[in-house]
Amino acid sequence: MGLLKYKGYSGSVEYSPEDNCLFGKVQGMRKASILYEGKSVDEVRKDFEESIDFYLENCKERNIQPEKPYSGKLNLRMSPDLHSRVAAFASSTGTTINEFINKAISKELEHEIALQNNIYAKNNTRN
Repeated sequence: MGLLKYKGYSGSVEYSPEDNCLFGKVQGMRKASILYEGKSVDEVRKDFEESIDFYLENCKERNIQPEKPYSGKLNLRMSPDLHSRVAAFASSTGTTINEFINKAISKELEHEIALQNNIYAKNNTRN
């Protein structure tokens, strides 16, 4: 699955063999649902951007605040033991639990993306 980005919004891109088209949905929206489609990458990107623009214009016309994807707040659950260990380590290094978790997640995400890119590159060199 790929991601499109436009005006602070991210959208998925998937392929439907039944309809022979690309389609997607803006990610991280709780109330609004923004969908788009196209026969090519250029078409799906254009429809994605037009859908975002339509949503923003519609919100403006109705004088309502557009929903922003992902507030930046995440309610995280973990075992009391892990919570205690994270708190102790963060304190001993002069950082906060929040900073420690953000750093850990960022490193893990970079690692997973690198692995995914390596798998993609290997699959494409076989063809």
